[in-house]
Amino acid sequence: MSQSLLRYTNILSIVGDLIKVEVPKLNSENATAKYGDLAMIEQDGENYSLAQIIKIDNEEVSLQVFAGCKGLSTNAAVCFLDQPMKVTYSPNILGRIFNGAGHAIDNGPELETDPKVEIDGPSVNPVRRTLASRMVRTNVPMIDVFNTLVESQKIPVFSVAGEPYNKFLSRIAIQAEADVVVFAGMGLIYDDYHFFKTQFEEAGVSSRTVMFVNQASDPTVERLLAPDMALSVAEHFAVGESKNVLVLLTDMTSYADAMKEIGVSMDKIPSNRGYMGDLYSQLAKRYEKACDYKGAGSVTLLAVTTMPGNDVTHPVPDNTGYITEGQFYLHDGVIDPFGSLSRLKQMVVGKQTREDHGALMDALIRLYSEAVEAKQKEAMAFELSDYDRKTLKYGDLFKKNFMTLDVDMSLEDALDLGWKILADCFEAEETLIKDSLLEHYWPSNQTSPVEAEV
Repeated sequence: MSQSLLRYTNILSIVGDLIKVEVPKLNSENATAKYGDLAMIEQDGENYSLAQIIKIDNEEVSLQVFAGCKGLSTNAAVCFLDQPMKVTYSPNILGRIFNGAGHAIDNGPELETDPKVEIDGPSVNPVRRTLASRMVRTNVPMIDVFNTLVESQKIPVFSVAGEPYNKFLSRIAIQAEADVVVFAGMGLIYDDYHFFKTQFEEAGVSSRTVMFVNQASDPTVERLLAPDMALSVAEHFAVGESKNVLVLLTDMTSYADAMKEIGVSMDKIPSNRGYMGDLYSQLAKRYEKACDYKGAGSVTLLAVTTMPGNDVTHPVPDNTGYITEGQFYLHDGVIDPFGSLSRLKQMVVGKQTREDHGALMDALIRLYSEAVEAKQKEAMAFELSDYDRKTLKYGDLFKKNFMTLDVDMSLEDALDLGWKILADCFEAEETLIKDSLLEHYWPSNQTSPVEAEV
């Protein structure tokens, strides 16, 4: 008998977006249900929603209902489709917007006949990975100069509620040097969804962008599917078409909260602050999709992770830090030069970039740290030296020209500006940069002071 003709009507429970159904003689020839496969929920003789199998316990099968269980009764029926969750993948998805279930929500042409690929596949075989060696230019000085983003890198943006992390993410999507940008939003309010959509359209980058959006009003289960769909599409663009793909995710804490909510519904025992014990492995499974493929393209992953109460020891940022290759720390409306880190920047700094990049980067940060100390001395009414006053002037110029999120300039322009700011505030020997670089790059005829270039 065809599996699609079998209906199971013994609904044992409905909790949140989960239902549990009894399947007699499970795994017999006529009753096949596999973990991760899809099912169709029917009510009153009509299709109600797709669902995904998330647990099998003897003859009891638990499913996540994509449309939620509001209005669903125990008189419903379940039909197993014997196939995993898939997402549309073809050149036609560029410029399109999908919800967390993979359905187009932009009023564009239907894509039902386009090819589909499975989601939530395994991570890349390490043998197929190549060593990261190419820079991803973003035209954001605090990234390009001080925390260079590298192709195949996986890196979070640690932030707190109220910070402009979505504005920052949209700038990266618009300005980054990438063939394709795949965006996934989880638990977005409508204003944020509209912001991203409008920004991409006005900047003219929609033609290279694919969006998967789960709004706060959408079912929780779709919050778990959105990043898997985005990463699956990105992987196929990179492998099948040799594209350099940038994946942007926001917000991974919302994703983890959805996992916690569903885990509680399934009576799982929480491990830390209500989160399930597999939080680390679930996050790592997604982050490890970032890869530079041998003989093909690459997937670079940048994900917002909000920290409740600005607590970096919260389970989500804490586990994330063990998986990723650094972090961008966004607070007070700027990228913190001290809390941010790119562990792969040494793969490109001075190799793909100018010879002065490494030395200038170190000098700029070191002198800014001295400016912060001088600011503290000033606040406590200590007597300031002439050198302290120089560092205070330098600190103001550094913040205005580099740390402001609206600054948009190429890496080379940013390096040139760095030399100008140093020459405007210090003598060459005070920078402690080696003589060979000073002879080549130190501005010798600078006559006007540097002002904010924003």
